[in-house]
Amino acid sequence: MPRSPDRRPSAPPAVERFLRYLSTERNASPHTCRGYALDLDQFFQALGHRRVRGVNALDIRRFVAHLSARQHARRTIARKLSCVRSFFRFLCREGRLPHNPAAAIPTPRLEKRLPSFLDEQQITRLLETPPTKKWQGWRDRAMLETLYSTGIRVSELVGLNLEDLDEISGTLIVRGKGKKERLCPIGEIALKAVRAYLAERPKKTRVPYAIFVSQKGTRVTVRQVDRLLARYVRLAQLPESISPHSLRHSFATHLLDRGADLRSVQELLGHSSLSTTRRPWHGTAHTE
Repeated sequence: MPRSPDRRPSAPPAVERFLRYLSTERNASPHTCRGYALDLDQFFQALGHRRVRGVNALDIRRFVAHLSARQHARRTIARKLSCVRSFFRFLCREGRLPHNPAAAIPTPRLEKRLPSFLDEQQITRLLETPPTKKWQGWRDRAMLETLYSTGIRVSELVGLNLEDLDEISGTLIVRGKGKKERLCPIGEIALKAVRAYLAERPKKTRVPYAIFVSQKGTRVTVRQVDRLLARYVRLAQLPESISPHSLRHSFATHLLDRGADLRSVQELLGHSSLSTTRRPWHGTAHTE
């Protein structure tokens, strides 16, 4: 099929090398790699050419202005600029460029946002929302209970396998960022919800080793969890800003409010540095 004459070029071949580097050497998740690929494709489409060596600081400033003119949020612009900066830094390390044209471009000043989290009454209302007339409702309740009980990321939740769950000790083996493993305790209520779901889960699936499966028999995806939670948030009449990550915030905040020490919460969240686990505002914890 011939290319449309007004079709703009996609990203150059160097992007593929960069994505392989992210995946193999930096252990970036497929979700992260897809995000970088989309951002870089958008960048080179905005430039109108595929020549990496021809890119200068002015081009990158124009790209930032292009995003701003299309009313992208500052946080989104900052993320895309960080992606472009990382890409050119990679090419400099490869020796393909003498300097990084994005190095001197300032990051947009971000507005400070309070982390969204739920109080314990709201959490109870949310966790009781999924109906249990069908197995999918048992699954949804088990997923929400697990997210809140353990504080794991939604990407870690969907990657759980049956062999990762130790019902006797009440623990989960969780694979976090950089494919690092950690042991997370799972509360009795969440464990009971998982057991109830597994008893109802279809016996034949395309991924029999995965804990949480979709109606098609495949592993549940991050996007599916996002959509399911959004639906239950509406049904429970909770703030629309609540996301899967809000359950992680809620988990950490409730632990700290009950007297847990910061070091323990750091380990449970899978943070490599204590400075990442902080309480910038009273009653909340930072949980990237």
